Amino acid sequence: MIVPRTIIRVRDVMKADFATIDGIATIEDALKKMKSLKTSVLIVNKRHDDDEYGMINSGDIARYVLAKDRAPDRVNVYEIMSKPVISVHPDMDIRYCSRLFADYNLVRAPVIENNKIIGVVSPNSLVLDGMYRLVTNV
Repeated sequence: MIVPRTIIRVRDVMKADFATIDGIATIEDALKKMKSLKTSVLIVNKRHDDDEYGMINSGDIARYVLAKDRAPDRVNVYEIMSKPVISVHPDMDIRYCSRLFADYNLVRAPVIENNKIIGVVSPNSLVLDGMYRLVTNV
């Protein structure tokens, strides 16, 4: 007899609270927002319906602004953001999501349903929330 596998979906472990910013904002604006919200990642809003989401994180700022001695008030988010971002569907099994993270060395991925971001998932949430449920059967 085959024992059914417990499937934990991305929607079960994603964080529904995430921060966004417009691409035209400056890195100074992004830093202030990151600091006030205590986050290291911002989702960059689409400019229109046919556009794609972007993402910026503190590592991008360190690499492309701080290390190159660029002025944060003179660099726009769109200049250093990653776009398009690899996104995941909320019904994806966390095992496949984890493989995607490993294959593409991802730090975060937006969770998109009906063309809108409904959350963000990270390796920490996959392991500490998702895998923990698998091993404890919670």
